[in-house]
Amino acid sequence: MFLTANIRLVLVVSVFIIATGNFALLHQLTEIHPWDEKWPFIIALAGFFTFSTMLFLISISFGKYSKWVLASFLISSAIAGYYMDQYGVVIDRDMIANMIETNPQELAGLVSTKLVFRIILFGILPSILVFKFAPKASNFFNGLKVRLRLGALLIALCILCILPFTADFASFVREHKITRLYANPLGFTYSLFSYVQAQFKRQPVYVVKHTAEDAKKLFHLGNKKLIIMVVGETARADRFSLNGYSRETNPELKKLNVVSLQNVSSCGTATKVSLPCMFSNMGRSNYDENQALQQENALDVLSEYGVQVLWRDNNSDSKGVATRIPYQNFKSPTLNPICDTECRDIGMLSGLDEYIKLHEGKDILIVLHQMGNHGPEYYRRYPENFRRFQPMCMTGELGDCTKQEVNNSYDNAILYTDYFLANVIKFLKQYDEKYSTAMLYVADHGESLGERGIYLHAAPYVIAPKAQTHIPVIIWTGQYFDYQIEDIKPWQDYPLSQDDLFCTLLIANDIHSSKTCDSKQTWFMMNKNLKLTDTK
Repeated sequence: MFLTANIRLVLVVSVFIIATGNFALLHQLTEIHPWDEKWPFIIALAGFFTFSTMLFLISISFGKYSKWVLASFLISSAIAGYYMDQYGVVIDRDMIANMIETNPQELAGLVSTKLVFRIILFGILPSILVFKFAPKASNFFNGLKVRLRLGALLIALCILCILPFTADFASFVREHKITRLYANPLGFTYSLFSYVQAQFKRQPVYVVKHTAEDAKKLFHLGNKKLIIMVVGETARADRFSLNGYSRETNPELKKLNVVSLQNVSSCGTATKVSLPCMFSNMGRSNYDENQALQQENALDVLSEYGVQVLWRDNNSDSKGVATRIPYQNFKSPTLNPICDTECRDIGMLSGLDEYIKLHEGKDILIVLHQMGNHGPEYYRRYPENFRRFQPMCMTGELGDCTKQEVNNSYDNAILYTDYFLANVIKFLKQYDEKYSTAMLYVADHGESLGERGIYLHAAPYVIAPKAQTHIPVIIWTGQYFDYQIEDIKPWQDYPLSQDDLFCTLLIANDIHSSKTCDSKQTWFMMNKNLKLTDTK
């Protein structure tokens, strides 16, 4: 078959991308199918992905725009390959969303010399060669005939790869759907189109649907409520010494009368999902991002029934949760008085006395959204005096550090969260006589720290390791709060989830909705139909 110069270039680029951008795919395949047992099938899979990539690229690379298409895939494949190789992440639709919505400061933490080197070596330099040697556009119809013939041949080759291993291929397609997303560039291209399609389906918010429509504000005889909810970032439950971790990562909280709920699961594995999901009344199994934006969340309901709600953010943003309530950005020194190399979580307590005084006589809920353990540069998340565990991983290139260094950097950030939460409680104690006070801490999701070669988070929930879904929840209550620590502790091992937060916040603020909450347990008060023996 006569191949045009342009098609030959496309095939060369396809082979180059397959050879340089699919180390993570090969690793995943050999994890599932050991090389010494399944090497013929692994070779067949490699052939299938190679021929599929060729078929895809010749289908979209036409005429004078061909070199631009190839260059864009060379660079994007180099970037995708780096993150899959370095952190073991899957670039699915949610990961695409996280990447697009990442702010410049977070993005800077993900850029490294290794990434730049890889982009230059496997992206920019090959792209320069593509532009240099790209032939002039040939007759469209002549080229089309060649492409159709070559396309038919590539389809036949794909079928030939499948035929000797039909049972293995069927099992791979059925049971390892996520692994297919490691195929570079087909996987991230599919995810990108899926993301774009989802954005087109999103409907503008004209009217916000009411939730908990039967809700009623109950008469409360005691003091007004003052509750601070701390939304943690990237915190693993198994790294809190309150939960049995061998290291003392909660020296301050252990001095205080708190309860740590030890069996709580997250709604998602990334902030973009977990944050709006936990404040909605949809639950993880029914959560839909578009629908969540169209309806009231827990904070909207509280505000509607007279609770003064304030959101303070030292992270990227509220992911749409605080759209209709007062919002303050503490990521810069404009509002946050405690900033060094970055603004610290403790600064979010600044000025709260004035805020409370301004809204005296009202129930108050203050949400503090932490920077917490945001990775991969854990060592940046705390001041120098919290560098207790040494040596630390002093780079975002976690794969270049030892396991101990990564653990030390991460655990020091937990130490800082411990210090921050203890200070939140001390702040609330000043108001313990005048208000019915409480603190609720809940992390948005967990984090992988190199187990099975996986770092960071945002793994698809169906395959996410427990480290990414098992989250810490810590509660402190003042002397006049309706639910006391001694009443909550017997339930600390009961299986709970972020699905329970919506009703937890309503009930804590004396708002009752039988339609929404009667069948659910909350973090302050378990469902009356449950028995303590159910926790065993």
